[in-house]
Amino acid sequence: MTHDASGAVALSEATDAAVVAPICPACAGRECALLYEVRNVPTNSCLLVPDRAAALDFPKGDIRLYLCGACGFAFNGAWEPGRTVYSEDYEETQGFSPTFSAFDRELAAELVRRYDVRNKRIFEIGCGKGEFLSLLCEIGDNRGVGYDPSFVPARRPDRASGLVTFVQAFVDARTEIVDADLVCCKMTLEHVAAAGRFIRDIRLAVTRSPQAVFFVQVPNFDYIVDRCAFWDVYYEHCSYFTAHSLVRLLERSGFEVLRCRTGYDDQYLMVEARPAAASVVRRDRPGLAPSRAATFGLEAARRQAQWRERFRDYKQRGLRTAIWGSGSKAVSFLTTVGLWDEVDDVVDINPFRQSKYMPGSGHRIVSPQAARANPSDVIVVMNPIYIPEIRDSFTGSGIAPEFISVEA
Repeated sequence: MTHDASGAVALSEATDAAVVAPICPACAGRECALLYEVRNVPTNSCLLVPDRAAALDFPKGDIRLYLCGACGFAFNGAWEPGRTVYSEDYEETQGFSPTFSAFDRELAAELVRRYDVRNKRIFEIGCGKGEFLSLLCEIGDNRGVGYDPSFVPARRPDRASGLVTFVQAFVDARTEIVDADLVCCKMTLEHVAAAGRFIRDIRLAVTRSPQAVFFVQVPNFDYIVDRCAFWDVYYEHCSYFTAHSLVRLLERSGFEVLRCRTGYDDQYLMVEARPAAASVVRRDRPGLAPSRAATFGLEAARRQAQWRERFRDYKQRGLRTAIWGSGSKAVSFLTTVGLWDEVDDVVDINPFRQSKYMPGSGHRIVSPQAARANPSDVIVVMNPIYIPEIRDSFTGSGIAPEFISVEA
């Protein structure tokens, strides 16, 4: 949530995406092939919607997912600037999950340890609710500045007191990143349409800090393709990276890549880099085979049909069903598959999401306590990494629903 809508790449306005493919926003390549298309999806999936009518009438947009054959970058060629909204009503945090909080703390500690980020200055692009930046400052006794229009001052982490300054704004080419020792861009770059220009702007901004470490974390597009995770494709995410495409973008933009890895059961792609003396231009082909990616659309359609049939079967058998997790994955899953009264509950651990409504499908979000009070027979978990945590929350309740991963 760091991109300024005015900085969006001008994409093709052709109504038939097969006729004129857009230019790649990462490398300006023209070898872009359409992988996947879905119409009329919610333009935001993390906004808090207060009533069902507004949820059902939520603004819609299209997704036309292209893959660049030159660099391996994937992007929504139908994305339109200004259709996504980032404000205090944007509720993206996963910090209420013990599983996610443990991952975040371990990652922050590792960055502090590996690069000796102690008593130094940190700048975060897209800090969300400030949790990760606050961890970095707490662990290393650092000072930080975080930018994000969705930051909520009333929810400022206690550990950030006196250590972090938060700014409710986008980062753009005019933002000064002065003498930062660590620059973080965590789960933000996927929201930026003009990815190539954005990374080049960051490289220019850290010119005066040649030893600065640049940390980037994004969803792993290899994971999405390998598991045909169509629920991980949604409107806010206009940019999708493989390890190859992200490393090449950073190198072409004047960074030296120090480390590239995956984490969180390979769902996240993480890269650490430093400013380099010159850009690197490589001629090797993308790591993601176009032939493998080309099957994504067909496989997604097949799986969507299977899920529709499965939920209809549950309903015909009189089984009560729930979706666990009300974030972007659930919005994409419900609206893409086309599930309405086939799903009885949508459950979320985040208290700020509870009693709100799902964009597009209109389902009311309930708490885990409410879900246990009115138990479901089948619970589909939107992120399989949380199944042990969710199952443990039912221990001693006398309730034994069937837990199914969305990847099943």
